Amino acid sequence: MSRLADYFVIVGYDHEKERSGSSCGKILQRFPRTDWPDCPFTPGIELFCQPTGWVLSSQRQQPTFFVSVLTDIDADRHYSACLTFYEPVARTTKPDDEDLDDPDVIIPHHSQMFAPKSLVLITRHFYFDTFRNCLGIIYTAYMDHLPVEMETLVGNILGCVHSPPPGGPQYRFSIGAGDRQALQPPLCSTIPSTHDAVALLFDQLGVQNVINVYALSLTDHKILFHSQSFIRLTEASHALVSLQYPLKYTYVYIPILPSPLIEVLNTPTPFIAGVHSIHREEIRDLLDVVIIDLDGGSVHIPECVVLPSIPEPVLSRTIRALHMILHQDLLIADHAFPPSPSKKSVPPEQKDKEIRAVFIRLLAELLTGYRSCLALIRIHPEPFITFHKASFLGHKGLVEDDFILKVLSGMSFNTFVSERGPPYRVCDIFDEVYATMQDDLREEKADPSKTIHNVKQLAQQLHNNEVPNPQPYVQKVPKPTEGSYARIHQPTFPTLDEDKVNAIIEDGISKQAKNNKVTNGRSQKRIVPMGPAISTVGDRQKIVDNNARRLEVLRNCVNFIFDNKISDARIIFPAVVRSLKSKVARIALTQELGHHIQSNRAMLEHQQFDLVVRLLNCALQNDSSMDENGVAASILPLATSFCRKLCTGVIQFAYTLVQDHAVWGNQQFWEAAFYQDVQKDIRQLYAPQYEEHIMVRWRREGSRHRHSMELTAVQTQTPESKRRSVSPYKQKEIGALEIAAEQLRIWSTLSEGQQQEMINNEESTVYSQAIHYANRIVYMRVPLDCSKSLKNTGLDDDTKSNSNITASLAESDSVDAESGFDETEEGGNVVPDVIRFVTRFVDKVCRDSCVTDGHIKSLHQMVPGVVAMHVETLEAVSREAKRLPPIQKPKILTPALFSGEEIVMEGLRVYLLADGREEGTGVTMGGPSLLPAEGAIFLTTYRIIFKGIPCDPLACEQVIMRAFPVSTLTKEKKMNVQYLPHLNQWLQEGLQLRSNIFQLLKIAFDEEVVADNVETFRKLMNKCRNPATIFNSFAFTGLTIAQPATMHKQKEKNKTLRHYAKKTLLKTAKKAGIKTKQSSRQKTKYVLPTQQYGRSLTPRSSDSESEGGRPGSEIFDDLSIVDENEFESSLFADPKNLEKLLEKPGYHDYIRLGLGSLSLTATRDRSASEPFRISSVNAHYSVCRSYPALLVVPQSVSDDNIRRFARTHRQCRFPVITWRHSRTKALLLRASSFHSRGLMGMLKHNTSTTSASGESTSSLEQEKYFSVLVAATPNSARTGSYKTSFSDSLDSLDSLVMSGATGGSLAIPESSDTFRRPAKTGKSSRSSLKLKVGKKKLYASLEALTRIGSTKEPPRTATLNPARFSQPNGEVERAGDLISNSMQGLKKVSLYVLGEKAQMKGVKLESFPKCDFIPVDFYEVRHVKASFKKLMRACVPSSPHGPDASFLKAIEESGWLPQLQNILQLAGAAVDLLDVQGSSVIICLEDGWDITTQVVATAQVLLDPYYRTLDGFRALIEKEWLSFGHRFTHRSNQTQANQASGFAPIFLQFLDVIHQIHQQFPLSFEFNQYFLKFLAYHYVSNRFRTFMLDNELERMEAGWLLEEKKPHRLDELDEEAGFSQKHFGQQGGLGTPIWDYIDKHHRKTPLFHNFMFSPADQEMVLRPYSNLSNMKIWDYYLTEDLAHGPSYDIEVAQREISQNEDTDSLEMPGHMVRKIINGCYDNIMLQQPDHFQWQFQEILKLERDLGHLPRKWKTFWDRLQSPARDPSSLPRDMHARSHGRSIHKRSTLEILVKGKILGEAARSFAQPHRFEELTYTTAVNCDLCGEILWGPVKPGQHCVDCGYKCHEKCMSNVPRNCTKLKAISDVSTSSSSISRPSISETSSTHGQQDRVMTITPSQIYEQFTPSSTEHRTHEGYLYKRGALLKGWKQRWFVLDSMKHQLRWYDSMEDSTAKGFIDLSEVESVRPVGSKHVQGAPKKADESGFFEMKTTRRLYHFLASDSRVAHEWIDKIQGCIQ
Repeated sequence: MSRLADYFVIVGYDHEKERSGSSCGKILQRFPRTDWPDCPFTPGIELFCQPTGWVLSSQRQQPTFFVSVLTDIDADRHYSACLTFYEPVARTTKPDDEDLDDPDVIIPHHSQMFAPKSLVLITRHFYFDTFRNCLGIIYTAYMDHLPVEMETLVGNILGCVHSPPPGGPQYRFSIGAGDRQALQPPLCSTIPSTHDAVALLFDQLGVQNVINVYALSLTDHKILFHSQSFIRLTEASHALVSLQYPLKYTYVYIPILPSPLIEVLNTPTPFIAGVHSIHREEIRDLLDVVIIDLDGGSVHIPECVVLPSIPEPVLSRTIRALHMILHQDLLIADHAFPPSPSKKSVPPEQKDKEIRAVFIRLLAELLTGYRSCLALIRIHPEPFITFHKASFLGHKGLVEDDFILKVLSGMSFNTFVSERGPPYRVCDIFDEVYATMQDDLREEKADPSKTIHNVKQLAQQLHNNEVPNPQPYVQKVPKPTEGSYARIHQPTFPTLDEDKVNAIIEDGISKQAKNNKVTNGRSQKRIVPMGPAISTVGDRQKIVDNNARRLEVLRNCVNFIFDNKISDARIIFPAVVRSLKSKVARIALTQELGHHIQSNRAMLEHQQFDLVVRLLNCALQNDSSMDENGVAASILPLATSFCRKLCTGVIQFAYTLVQDHAVWGNQQFWEAAFYQDVQKDIRQLYAPQYEEHIMVRWRREGSRHRHSMELTAVQTQTPESKRRSVSPYKQKEIGALEIAAEQLRIWSTLSEGQQQEMINNEESTVYSQAIHYANRIVYMRVPLDCSKSLKNTGLDDDTKSNSNITASLAESDSVDAESGFDETEEGGNVVPDVIRFVTRFVDKVCRDSCVTDGHIKSLHQMVPGVVAMHVETLEAVSREAKRLPPIQKPKILTPALFSGEEIVMEGLRVYLLADGREEGTGVTMGGPSLLPAEGAIFLTTYRIIFKGIPCDPLACEQVIMRAFPVSTLTKEKKMNVQYLPHLNQWLQEGLQLRSNIFQLLKIAFDEEVVADNVETFRKLMNKCRNPATIFNSFAFTGLTIAQPATMHKQKEKNKTLRHYAKKTLLKTAKKAGIKTKQSSRQKTKYVLPTQQYGRSLTPRSSDSESEGGRPGSEIFDDLSIVDENEFESSLFADPKNLEKLLEKPGYHDYIRLGLGSLSLTATRDRSASEPFRISSVNAHYSVCRSYPALLVVPQSVSDDNIRRFARTHRQCRFPVITWRHSRTKALLLRASSFHSRGLMGMLKHNTSTTSASGESTSSLEQEKYFSVLVAATPNSARTGSYKTSFSDSLDSLDSLVMSGATGGSLAIPESSDTFRRPAKTGKSSRSSLKLKVGKKKLYASLEALTRIGSTKEPPRTATLNPARFSQPNGEVERAGDLISNSMQGLKKVSLYVLGEKAQMKGVKLESFPKCDFIPVDFYEVRHVKASFKKLMRACVPSSPHGPDASFLKAIEESGWLPQLQNILQLAGAAVDLLDVQGSSVIICLEDGWDITTQVVATAQVLLDPYYRTLDGFRALIEKEWLSFGHRFTHRSNQTQANQASGFAPIFLQFLDVIHQIHQQFPLSFEFNQYFLKFLAYHYVSNRFRTFMLDNELERMEAGWLLEEKKPHRLDELDEEAGFSQKHFGQQGGLGTPIWDYIDKHHRKTPLFHNFMFSPADQEMVLRPYSNLSNMKIWDYYLTEDLAHGPSYDIEVAQREISQNEDTDSLEMPGHMVRKIINGCYDNIMLQQPDHFQWQFQEILKLERDLGHLPRKWKTFWDRLQSPARDPSSLPRDMHARSHGRSIHKRSTLEILVKGKILGEAARSFAQPHRFEELTYTTAVNCDLCGEILWGPVKPGQHCVDCGYKCHEKCMSNVPRNCTKLKAISDVSTSSSSISRPSISETSSTHGQQDRVMTITPSQIYEQFTPSSTEHRTHEGYLYKRGALLKGWKQRWFVLDSMKHQLRWYDSMEDSTAKGFIDLSEVESVRPVGSKHVQGAPKKADESGFFEMKTTRRLYHFLASDSRVAHEWIDKIQGCIQ
């Protein structure tokens, strides 16, 4: 028996250290004065008596009691029971003001305060109630003056009262105050006692929160409780630790943390702590601490902490059992006849034990089989046992489970293994539960009601452990008089007599020593039950896939190898390699190979040896470095046995060729393998001593389970393995733990000599095994070529944790603890590294195994010699191995090249590896395994090409080709070591080349390729990728380019410092308004060349553009503003130049649109007749260098006015007319954004201050220009007649607002005249154009652009009531004030300006009448770049997607589709404003050459059918993209100077938008999807010059715009030559335009033609859906052609196809070969053309056979008559059009209203930014000043809401315009959020519409919003089979006959449907058998399957039985009939 309490301490308030009413504690007295020898006194107890601080109180406080926990240096816990009361004290205070007039005067203030005093008992026992009673008796004796001395009470507590041992009887005592008390010890000391603490914790937090905190504590996270009650903190901490039983919490444990020690919470180690709630604000800043509010019942988990999840089904079972205990009413809540409520409530103590029983069962289930993974290392003198973590995880299938990994890696589990691992010890409740857990689970699965029964039984055992005595003992404890603490006169607590107390203590101790006869009779050691074997509870899910047939193939392959039937083995070898992905097959392989070693067949021939090594490498490659399946451990003896003879005396073992695997560098693997072999040896040491009678006796003791670490999964699968390894004797083997248990039992009966002999035998066994493993490590770690450095020296990076503790202490010893650095030197000698590795291993295992120091020292001395001998042996092996004949490799195939394409570097032999795409891998998509492929990589002047054949011998007859233009290379990355199982090669060097045309080359260089050639290839590739100028690219290859020196000098700027200073001064003077002196010598800065076309251009970087944020400074680049006087020559000097410009498609388009013409005699006579003119103000590119020479402006605007106001826009890109509506005459204009300083007055200083003329400022000129644009818009001059004629529901903004507000579909007139197309007429003045080109006249007849007229009759629709938009109570909603104001501002104006939010805030609307400025959202270039990178990684991943990262999720995360949606919506808004509203629109975003071009070009495609033809689309691109200066060279990184900016796919994004429109309107485009893909490919390929340079000026300087065009001859040679460059006329080295190439192909073949194009049926104005659900992933991003590379290089693809066909014809001459088309290999369009293509090919063949001249395909096509339109489709088309228009208008309305709301919000109130300090690791620009913002020295500021970034010095000047405000819903939704009508109104409106429309039922019900709940015809649970490769899942199905749908939900309670099947698409429903359904759930009723066939796919369902299945079938058939 031990002392009940160790110390009694009196702690009081230290008045000497008082300061402002607070002080610290002071120990007044402690008993005994000296420390106990076995328990020293713990210092610092004063802090824990008052955890919140020692503070005086102004009021009397009640006494408090709580228990703190102190931990000593030995990790032993001491409990500090503290009772605190308050004593009155007199306090004198002085005023705090020290600035009194007379400092000598002191004014005292006397007041009575109350100081705390604490009585403390320090103990090692957990008897909180007894401590409360004892301290309460002392306090009662003090307060009520009991007739007993307090010295007696204290002395009795410390000396006379002792704690009984666990399992002892009840101990009754009294401390001398007339009290009667009892101590009841628990039966078992290892089981914690909790009383009702656990139940209280669940009441405070709830079930889910406690489970989360429990999981976090088990995974070593930091847990912090806070509460206002200290005793609650202690109880909660103790409850959490008790729930972890049988694990023991070994980290920092401080249930009550004093305030002065609050900094302890910043420790990096895990802890469980508690603080008072007054520190709630202080602990909020803790980043990685889980904070638990006990009072509020909340748990806060920081973002950096990942909540670990307990694996299923353990978690579900646990939660259900807890609900049975805590929420019994929940389980019967839905019962129709619930039982009557029980009046007897369950006491908290019982709940406590039942909850603990659930958690004990949880851990027992999680750790099931752990004893089978214990490895016995030593039995004597003390047992040493380790745990094989990898084997445990592998058998249970939990290798990837983060929760289990962290639990097994924690210190608590290591303690658990060391304490509970020995097989002969004292057992407790957990051992019994563990042994029977699997049996209980099987019973509970059959009968769920037994769950609560078993829980209650276990709870009763826990209760009996705490209260073993069923008879209660009535205690008598005196208590103080109620309210005694409030007495006015209270005596001071007396000072106790130390001598008297010590005398009582010594007397009690002496008496106790005489009477100490109580012993613990219950703690008896016994054999620990083994429990279930790990092999019986392992993961058998994948065993079905590895059936006996597959393993039989593996066994046959091994037999073929050893029978030397190499050809037969090679045939089935690929199948065996694929089967080795299964762990069962890998284990079977090791057993098969081990059987052949036993047959003395280890010496192999060369081919046998190669195949065996390949099998071993493949098995190791498919396994992880943990070796959780024991494959590597099984291969160790095989690798040291199989060998081949190289020459006389030189033998090569297999281990020399299987070294390059991570597992050999994992020291934990070597330790585990060593311990397993030691255990086998220890077992063999003692096994012969035991006979059958011992096993019988053990069975009687309950140890029936046998342990065997041999894996038996394969033994149950293959008959051969059964025949060889299963024997009757082996089934009766005695396990090592069972032997150890018996040895430990009889240890005490042996003599000392026998004991020493056993110790020596075991030590010798471990020592010999250590020698053996030291040699094995040397074998596996020393490479064959010792000159190479070691690989895989580090541990596998599998153990990742968000905790600060990365590994347990036991595992940390396995790593090099001496240094934190990697001591290996790359390329150095491997001998020191191997010696260090082996020495570290020897130290670890030998010291753990108690090997003597002498043996360890001898091992250290032996290791260097072993390594040196092995290195010497390997030198001969390496030398002879190099002399072996090389493996015959396939011939390098030469790719087909263009004319002019030259090979830069000959082919290097490489292997093309499979990436993340499934094409060609033959996995889920089927087909042959085409990758990896063996071939060569070539670098040409145009492409990077791989060409080879598959490594798989079954597919080696096909040719694999993957190529991309070298100019499209975006990223080059070196790869790590790659292993190819097909070739048994470790390839040391590899490259990953990623292209922006969505191609990826993962290549690994063959071992014959030297490193110098690889480096040369990389350098040449980068040189070809980054030419100095575009004239060094492939478009100009082979052509002599003249580069005169004089021209070079003209372009050279700032040659000297003097010249640079002069230029700077002139620019400064010009900006200051000082008139510069005109030089007598005119300088020619830009000369428009006539014949010098080969001029070299200096590449320009981004002029004033910054990707991160664009500066708003008024200081312009001198290239943007060029003085006109600097030019000497004029464009009009040579009339030929002007004629050539007038031949461009852009000018022809202006003429077509009626936007004026250019006259050489510039007169004003046409001003009255023509409102617009084509101005040559920018002919010298002096106004704007990025604009074209010819611009369309209003007739009344002079060139001088343009020069003045152009400066108000960035880059001087002022608004220019690009398109005019034929019906509404509205204008579409484009420009750049306004300057950030404001629209008006920013450049007033540029006007001359000395000038006396009345010249207007730039701002006034711009106001005039805007007024001219308003006047040019007919809408501004219309009267009421216009409003009347355009006020119908489709053509006015009023109806737009009303339709958006109602939220329903627009009312459709009954008349169908709205949709009738007016008759074609040719009377329009613009219907025909006569264009003079050379000597010929081309007459192009264009149809007049007719508008859709409105009906003259008033539409018969419902009248819109304005009162519908108000709230039911008649008051306007406050949140809608801003919206209503914006709605009022949405009046019809003549000109809308769509611009940036930041630029619109300074616009004064009163200066721009009839104009409206709408700020819009758009994606900047940096967002496009980031999104494109993610899109490439999603579409072309470098590695397969993980289980949590699917393809669609990656697409969603890229954000690409929302960017397309944004462009469509902005363009759609412009379409509606131009076509519906009749207003002009200006798009002015960014610099006007990126997003502006996208929106303007898209809007024109939607508005004008001409741009949907081939010629029109070319004209659109020439006009909007090329002439208006989209920076193709800069955005596509075509030159070396542009590489740093990054690739920005602006043009590709536009083509994708056109693709989306093409998908929705396939009848409206003359060109097909292939045409768009062709442009997308070649605009970055650098094959054509069209998409090069940044603006028209640069192309003019290059001579492209003024070149002489020659007529092209169309002859048959073009067809044969494939239109090589010599046949389409490069003139003077100017390169080839892409349009010539397209025209020639289009004339010959319908390659680019859309056969669905129907001009008569197309819409005049397209309004596509822009919802994300309507977006499609462009197949251009996803498809590839492995047969011939990209098909967009047409000539190369045709040549590759013809080569392959020639090869096939040579192999089978005279035979008709049937070609097999593979979707993942061939191009379907080329190999299997559609009907039209095939017909044209047949016609061409017939004409040739008949000897006729071939005619153009267009001639035949135009003769065809289009089929008549079905009249019945007209109503559907009417509805589709009306629905599309209404959705389109809503999107426009949302953009306008959102812009108005943001504009109003910016004007009405400021939205401040919320800045936080942020250190930028990459260079970015400040959004305010534009300067660089980077570096740790000066961190910047970052708005957490909108992302605005700036310097700290710029914060005060940042405008308060944070864009956090979200006034309306996202524009991606198709409905407006302004206001919605009531349900009844919506229903009535829909009812009127339904009488008009004829649409499908599903569309009706999508719009229908019923007032009642949804209609459910039939409902219930069914199993539904997922899509391809997905399993069965149970869903709640609802059959709705009203909506004609079959919907499914996750559960019955779920209100959101996860999907539905439209019953109108159902074709049949019928029952099927289970044989027709794959992957059916286990124990499924075979008659419960039925299938539903729809027009889209086939669905499979599973009901509970046949009756339910037939009921569903009947219900569904009743709905579809």
